[in-house]
Amino acid sequence: MELTGKVIIVTGVSKGIGRATAEALLTRGAAVAGWGRTAPEGLEHERFMFFECDVRQEHAVQEAFTNTQRELGPEIHGLVNNAGLGVAGPVDGFSSEDWQLMFDTNVHGLFYCTKAVLPQMKRQQLGHIVNISSIAGQTGIEKMAGYCATKFAVKGFSQSLFKEVRNDGIKVSCLYPGSTETNFFDGIPGTEANAQMMQPQDIASAIVYALETPPNFLVVDVEMRPLQPKK
Repeated sequence: MELTGKVIIVTGVSKGIGRATAEALLTRGAAVAGWGRTAPEGLEHERFMFFECDVRQEHAVQEAFTNTQRELGPEIHGLVNNAGLGVAGPVDGFSSEDWQLMFDTNVHGLFYCTKAVLPQMKRQQLGHIVNISSIAGQTGIEKMAGYCATKFAVKGFSQSLFKEVRNDGIKVSCLYPGSTETNFFDGIPGTEANAQMMQPQDIASAIVYALETPPNFLVVDVEMRPLQPKK
């Protein structure tokens, strides 16, 4: 899809992969609707608009979607479901509130956003949904059972949705990044973000590549890892 003039929604846009994706899309000529609880500091562009949205709340997602269409037009060409968080801990010592927080954000929020855009994409017979899972959506990790459970859910949702909407001209791609130098690790004891990890811009470039694929094919799953993470 040629991105010039296309409207792409990016959730979790305030920092990390979400912000890098918004910046990459702007360089390709897209109009970006950034959804998040806080605006990305210093990101100002004539084709970028921020819409305050807590994806955990379905009414907030619906409001952000309505505002996006009002400001940028009815057509929605892409959705990057990036908003997410992780909390570490052993299962028998884990907070039920943290468990629910991860599912509300990583799974329910992704569902609410996808559900919001699909009717318009079906009317267009055109659209692309990119879901950000994780290596933790491919393999279990000790003391990360809750996070892994949410990201496995994203994998199953994505693969099912791909089969459900492909005949409507809608693409669904799921990305599985390994360790990336973002604020994600601030809440993970024993692991610190470092320059040997992948960079948010690396993931953003893969998202842009998926979105720019020609109409006759799509990228379904992409797993990415840093080359020398412990060097």
